[in-house]
Amino acid sequence: MKVVLFCGGQGLRIREHSETLPKPMISIGYRPMLWHIMKIYAHYGVKDFVLCLGYRADAIKDYFLRYSEAISNDFVMADGGRSIELLRSDIHDWRISFIDTGLHASVGERLRAVRSFVDDEDIFLANYGDVLTDAPLPDLIRSFRRTGKMAGFLAVRPTSYTFHLVRFEGRHQVRDVRDVSKADLWLNGGYFMFRREVLDELQPGEDLVPDLLPRLIEQNQVVAYRYDGFWAPMDTLRDIQNLEGFVQSGHMPWAVWQQPAEPDAVVATKAGVDGAA
Repeated sequence: MKVVLFCGGQGLRIREHSETLPKPMISIGYRPMLWHIMKIYAHYGVKDFVLCLGYRADAIKDYFLRYSEAISNDFVMADGGRSIELLRSDIHDWRISFIDTGLHASVGERLRAVRSFVDDEDIFLANYGDVLTDAPLPDLIRSFRRTGKMAGFLAVRPTSYTFHLVRFEGRHQVRDVRDVSKADLWLNGGYFMFRREVLDELQPGEDLVPDLLPRLIEQNQVVAYRYDGFWAPMDTLRDIQNLEGFVQSGHMPWAVWQQPAEPDAVVATKAGVDGAA
């Protein structure tokens, strides 16, 4: 199974970083956000990645071309450095396709640009390059297979946002004001699952969520999986600080690879995920 990662945007809401780096390459701890996302998928056995590049594609390519397993993992050195024994490794068995999909392309256009890389997959995965979760992805994949639908995605609560919702009685009278985290709101959390037929539905110039998904919803071809567990975006400087706080505390909820590996990428214990049409 392959996963398409959309990592070509400029990340304009984090301008102090995006002037020199694409957003997925902003570091969380001492590894970029993109690595953390890929490591989540790899933990579940999904290690064939298609990177949709755009803005500062060179920075992403250079990072992986220069990647050193020894720098990123524990090792034992002998013979004055001539012998290196890795105690752990991470990307040695990953397959990564680096595809330039345009500087200003939408997510939908980027997906169309890499069609030839996933056209042989009955089901493929896709994700943004700036969201982390500890959701049980094998559960989602297995459930999605059973639905027969064309598209599915993770739905999450807006717990990382601090604004308040206002409800009205009539035109001006306020009914109540409540924290967004206490409202019955669900967001598109990324972590998409698609059947190959989606690629036939996606037309030139269309975007994925604003254009294609509404049409598929009308055809009753979309499911969402509500998840109340950990999910965090990296949209703002505050988001970066929040994720860095987890790293400094030594507890990274999204680091599922620190748990025992699942024996099968599509078999896992169901925990906290509900399907919804």
